[in-house]
Amino acid sequence: MSILPGRPGSWLKPSAGHNRARAGNGIVYPVLGIAVCVALIYLMLGDFKFSPGKSELSFVQRNGTQFVVDGRAFYVNGWNSYWLMDQSVEESSRPRVSEIFQTGAKMGMTVCRTWAFNDGAYHALQVSLGIFDERVFKALDWVIVEARRHGIRLLLSLVNNLQHYGGKTQYVKWAWDEGFGLSSSNDSFFFDPSIRSYFKIYLKTILTRKNHLTGIEYRDDPTIFAWELMNEPQCASDASGDTLQEWIEEMTEFVKTIDKKHLLTIGLEGFYGPVSPEEKQNINPGKLVEADLNEKVEYISKWITSHIEDGEKTLNKPIMFTEFGLSTKAKNFEYSHRIIFYKSIFNKIYESARQNGAGAGAVLWQLLVQGMEDYNDDYGIMPGERPSVDKLIKEQSCRLIAVQYGKNSVDKSSVIC
Repeated sequence: MSILPGRPGSWLKPSAGHNRARAGNGIVYPVLGIAVCVALIYLMLGDFKFSPGKSELSFVQRNGTQFVVDGRAFYVNGWNSYWLMDQSVEESSRPRVSEIFQTGAKMGMTVCRTWAFNDGAYHALQVSLGIFDERVFKALDWVIVEARRHGIRLLLSLVNNLQHYGGKTQYVKWAWDEGFGLSSSNDSFFFDPSIRSYFKIYLKTILTRKNHLTGIEYRDDPTIFAWELMNEPQCASDASGDTLQEWIEEMTEFVKTIDKKHLLTIGLEGFYGPVSPEEKQNINPGKLVEADLNEKVEYISKWITSHIEDGEKTLNKPIMFTEFGLSTKAKNFEYSHRIIFYKSIFNKIYESARQNGAGAGAVLWQLLVQGMEDYNDDYGIMPGERPSVDKLIKEQSCRLIAVQYGKNSVDKSSVIC
């Protein structure tokens, strides 16, 4: 789950492919880092569900600042449901996964971001270093098949920076308990050669996994929208960013030697680092907890605009905002505030899409179904409870589909517009 220390009552996580700039001394530093969420992406998406006349799925590719499928621009209106694999282990809870896919599809959503990791926790995929539970792997197989059945693509995150579902903390603990870890510090996940080697074993195991239901290896399955190296990577012990940058370069190169078909996102949150221009650093979030709704909307607008400009002028890559939400704990919160806040984000993405810009989409945090209160947080949404939110999401889907296919080529009844 995406919980930041001191996270403001509203937040957004951008996503793109290479999130770095080279300083004059030749050292590579992160340009965008953490907070309102922007990840720079290497992603590959496939054909949108409503594409006319195609039953076969194509991989999504990148063409400059846009995602494309079969030469046509692809825009993302997506959501987070981190719990899909966990809820697919037991037959009794699988209907929840089917329901959320069906719900997302009815609202015209295209991509779901979810965890493809669980390290040492309940329903663990990786029960110890390099040892995997086949029953849980079969659950992930089923998630991928079920997603495709509903016309949904998956953005699969591969490890957590946080302790939820094990994450880097569990890797470090395993190595320390086995007696070969260099340090008990969580950040040794990034610099300990043994831990890096074990993470590569995990990566290779995931990428080359043959789905027992389809016989297709994950690296060959276009249902997977993209891989995300890590949920919100941070290496607090090295403020220069060098350690994290070296880890990113090593792991992205390793992934690309195995899987040349999918795009890859780092998973950074979008903060500007110390080598960024001062005007960019000033866009980093301050103390937004006490900000009112208007101040948050104004801030988010600047944040999104700045990162889209980065995608267009510096990175030449699409920018996708992979988490955004408004907390029920926000100052003077009312549910109507979510409509205003979400709409400000949706409008920025839509305007960028209309202008063939780098704003490639946004992914809401998070959607759940009834009976999942234990998985909820103060950002969660249960479709059907607030019709105005459902309507807004559908409208955004329709707008992006119209840009993608042209207004005259969209069957409005099938898109539920």
